[in-house]
Amino acid sequence: MQSLKEQYLKTAIPALREAFGLKNQHQVPRVLKVVVNAGVGRHIKEAEYADKVSAMLARITGQKPSPRAARKSIAGFKMRAGQIVGLSVTLRGNRMYDFLERLTRLVFPRMRDFRGITDKGFDGRGNFALGMTEVAAFPEAKPEDIELGQGIQIIVATDAKNNEKGKALLTAIGFPFITGKSPLK
Repeated sequence: MQSLKEQYLKTAIPALREAFGLKNQHQVPRVLKVVVNAGVGRHIKEAEYADKVSAMLARITGQKPSPRAARKSIAGFKMRAGQIVGLSVTLRGNRMYDFLERLTRLVFPRMRDFRGITDKGFDGRGNFALGMTEVAAFPEAKPEDIELGQGIQIIVATDAKNNEKGKALLTAIGFPFITGKSPLK
């Protein structure tokens, strides 16, 4: 079985060129980066919670996450400027393709009652956002990750100019889209 990057180069590029009538292969949309986020704002009082989520994200993505601090204080949420409210990982290059390959070929099939993901996560410019409430489907997830109950957000940034081209690109590399509501979120 060929890797996701090889699949993109050997089958997706020619198929997308033909589908959109593009003369040059450099006009074909491509995935620029994948951003994986996890918010820890609910557990702001627990100091070790952010460390546990950081370790979980590092195992899942293969890269150490960077902390995201609150920009300003909000008294209603008992949040102060500078407190860690989230963690973020930006994947590019081979790590990005490895993560997308694990996501499409291992994680989605392992999810209970999975029928596909909704196509409503596009932003109008070909980028796709997906929320997952459980990380148990990832092969790297440990039992303590499941006990955390932490959800993640996955954003796939493409250089497609519209949703149609973005969806065609992601479908060509293995994203199982359906129309309507998704069981993921």
